[in-house]
Parts: sequence; C-alpha cells; structure tokens
Amino acid sequence: MTSNHVDTRRVQLARLFNELWSVPPTVYTRAPGRVNLIGEHTDYNEGFVLPAAINRAAYVVARPRDDRQLRVYARQKDEHATIALDELHPDRFQGWPAYIAGMADFLGRAGHALVGADLLIDGDVPQGAGLSSSAALEVAVGATLLALAGHAIDRVQLAQVGQQTEHTYIHVMSGIMDQLISAQGKANHALLIDCRDYSTQPLPLRSDVQIVVCNSNVKRELAQSGYNQRRAECDEAVRLLRSALPDIRTLRDVTPEQLDQHKDLLPPIILKRARHVVTENARVLQSADALKRGDIQRFGKLMNEAHASYRDDFEASLKQIEVLVSAAQSLPGVYGSRLTGGGWGGCTVSLVANQAVEQFCSTVGAIYEHEVGHKADIYVCTAADGVEVTPFAEA
Repeated sequence: MTSNHVDTRRVQLARLFNELWSVPPTVYTRAPGRVNLIGEHTDYNEGFVLPAAINRAAYVVARPRDDRQLRVYARQKDEHATIALDELHPDRFQGWPAYIAGMADFLGRAGHALVGADLLIDGDVPQGAGLSSSAALEVAVGATLLALAGHAIDRVQLAQVGQQTEHTYIHVMSGIMDQLISAQGKANHALLIDCRDYSTQPLPLRSDVQIVVCNSNVKRELAQSGYNQRRAECDEAVRLLRSALPDIRTLRDVTPEQLDQHKDLLPPIILKRARHVVTENARVLQSADALKRGDIQRFGKLMNEAHASYRDDFEASLKQIEVLVSAAQSLPGVYGSRLTGGGWGGCTVSLVANQAVEQFCSTVGAIYEHEVGHKADIYVCTAADGVEVTPFAEA
C-alpha cells in the first residue's frame, strides 16, 4: 500500500468519524495482517515461525471519552456496539465486539488503567482467509486503547494480550505468532520468531522476489474447524512421548531423530501430526539460514516440502488449495508455493521472481477459475512495519 493510499484512508476515516460523533479523532492506528512464509502450527508448540507483516491492515481512528464507555463503529460490518469498561466478561460478547472487549479486559488485568473512547474500526485484510485479520484488529485496538490512556506500548505484551483474547473471548486456542508479527513486523523483512521466549530476528527479503498471496475464497472457521483438534493431537503426542523423553515440554523439544526412534509410542494419526510439527521446526530454521544467505532457491524448496507435510501429515489442505499450489509450482519463476495460515482453506503464499509476477497472476487465476468454478483473489504483497499509532495533530 502506497503512502498516498494510507493518507487517503486516514483522511476518509477521520471524516467519517467526525460525521458519526461530531468531533474529530485524535489518533490513527494501523496494524498489519500477516502472511506466514513457513512454519505452520509450530507456534503453539513453542517452536519457530517465519512470517512477514503485509501491506494490508486493520485501522482504528479514535478519541478518548470522559466516561468508561467504548462506543465502537465497525465500518465493514456497518454495525455499532457499546462496551462498558467496568462490565467486561467473555460471556457478554459475541462476534467482532468480543475482540474489542477482550483486549480492553486483558489490558486492564495487566495493570493498564484505560479510558473510555469512541472507536471507528476498518480494515482491508481479507477476513477468514488465513491472513490474520483478527490479530490485526486486536493489535490495532490494543495499541489505540493504550495510546489514548497515555501508556507506552510494550509490543510483546500487546501480542500476549491478543492471544489471551483469542483463548478466552473467541475460544480459539491460537499461538502468538499472528499478534507478534502484527506488533513487531519490519518493512522489507520477514521475522524469525521463537515462540518459546518471543525473541525475534528480522531477515531481509530480496528485492528481486515478490510475495504473492492467492485467496481461494474458501472461508475458514477456525473455531469450528480442526484447529483446536490438531492442537489437542499435538499435546497428546507430547504426553505419550514423555514416557521415553521425560524432559520435553512441547514438540519443539523433539528432534526428527528422536521422533523416528520413538515412533512406536504413537498411534498412526498422532505420529503424523507430530512429524509435521517436528520437521516443520527444522525447516523454519533451515529457511532462516537460506534467507540470510540470499538463497531463495533453497528457501522455495523448503516451502514446497512444508506444503507436502501440511497436506499429508497434518491433513489441513483442501482440493481448492491444491489447485492453487499445483498451478503455482508448475510455473517458471516460482521458487516455492504453499498453503499458509491455520489450514482448511484460506490462502496460499508463493515466492515469485519479479519478472514472472504478471504471468503468475493471470495463469494461476485462470487455472483456478476453470477448475474450481469461482475466482481467487490474488495480492502482490510487500512486507510492512508493525503497528503504528499516529496522533492526528502531527499527521
């Protein structure tokens, strides 16, 4: 997204805010969505992930109030909600207001005294596509509430509060990757994240390669899907492996060699789930090394291997996704392509040479529409900075 697009959006949202509440907003917040280049279902196993924040985001314009009310307007839904800061409880909220209430609740529990606010929320991250529209909303709202109350933004804590919101208000047992990359992303870089200690390492992305995201337009419903089931299967693998490896805490602590040595301890399905996570952790670290060397061919090969594991061992792909991945992997100039996000629909991510992007978009789009019967949305993405809060007086 160019700066002109960002400036235009900020002006438009400020105007709408003024129309709604007859006062101008005081802050503008942007928190990006993300695409995970490699490392699926490793985050809640305290492993490694390698995402990039993208130039699609959640946006909030806001102004403090004198009372303890959050008045919220969701532009995309064209819906209003009022949330009392003194009456926050998971059972009281459903749908998008639950994200707002959860962030306010857990920021308060973390010791941050919040103030009431008028909030206008908007976004251009495709929803239900595996690009973390919910995490972007959480981070944007949390950063806004902190800024309005005069608190400094601790980006790791902000991500943790987003994860707590997912667990308690949304009932999705997500890891912390999505919130961390939205909070800590760096332009033109991917971010190697250690999901055990939350340490991060920015890794430069080559300028002659583009990140291309293909949205299958098959909606994912994480809370109703196999996501929580896969997490439970990973926990079961750890429980069974502890009879031979008593010191392990999560699958992050198991090497591929150890898993192979003790595979007879696991039922076939549990073994497949564990094998994906254990080998995926190894692939993420190998991918990080490849990026450091600028070896995009090696990185792409690891992406393709990761997709095969996600499809075969984790069984999280669908026919529509396979059409996108197969079409992408067959084209010249495509280094690698895979399903990204929580699984069962959503998006693929491909690394494509600059000169091949135009052909990629037209060819993959045509193949998908012919074989599936509806269109895929294709986005050429750039890696963006993490959450930013800008006072309107200085904009």
